[in-house]
Amino acid sequence: MTREDLMLTVPHQGVRQVSASWDLPEGTPRAAFVMAHGSGAPMTSAFMEEVAARIAETARFAVLRFNYAYAEIMSRTGGRRPPERRPALEAVHKAALGAARERYPDLPLIGGGKSLGGRISTLLAADGAELDGLVLLGYPLHPPGKPERQRVEHFPDVTVPTLFLQGTRDALADLDLLRPALERFAGAQTLHVVEAGDHSFSVLKRSGRTPEDVLVEIAGAVSGWADSAL
Repeated sequence: MTREDLMLTVPHQGVRQVSASWDLPEGTPRAAFVMAHGSGAPMTSAFMEEVAARIAETARFAVLRFNYAYAEIMSRTGGRRPPERRPALEAVHKAALGAARERYPDLPLIGGGKSLGGRISTLLAADGAELDGLVLLGYPLHPPGKPERQRVEHFPDVTVPTLFLQGTRDALADLDLLRPALERFAGAQTLHVVEAGDHSFSVLKRSGRTPEDVLVEIAGAVSGWADSAL
């Protein structure tokens, strides 16, 4: 596996370029995966770096990580910023998808990412983005403690095969609510449950599982899904 860092030009008034990175498998990849980060941490978080490398190696995806503009500013200044509104997030996200399509025009293009990044990917797919599938790492079904506020209104418009990876302790996705919500999906959907994982896929020591075990499981689930979905 090799890594290539780059700057991605984006249509954003405050930031002309954002950091991005390709994690590439040995040999020819079988798909390009644009993996967006969650709301609280940039593309360089330990989880994002580790899971991207694992997916590249195990699933043979060319994985493109990138910063949303607000996260790029956080990385440059060391300060904290809340996520921007949907139009700004989508503009940067579309630029990343375009970069992946330009580099790998003949490969299936997979969208997705961690939490917020995964949700923005589903919204783009519902709006007609040319994607061949989605891989969602901890979809934020609802805010913590507010299960009635489900983010599912666009599910009937998502027509591509989608893999949901969710932990059993995820405070943003009650599995008893997620399972019936998936029935609203227009496209084929697969739910892979990570036992003892929280929203960040951290596991308790008493579970007997290690962070490495979880990374191996996630990458294996993505690879298995790709075998049947692509």
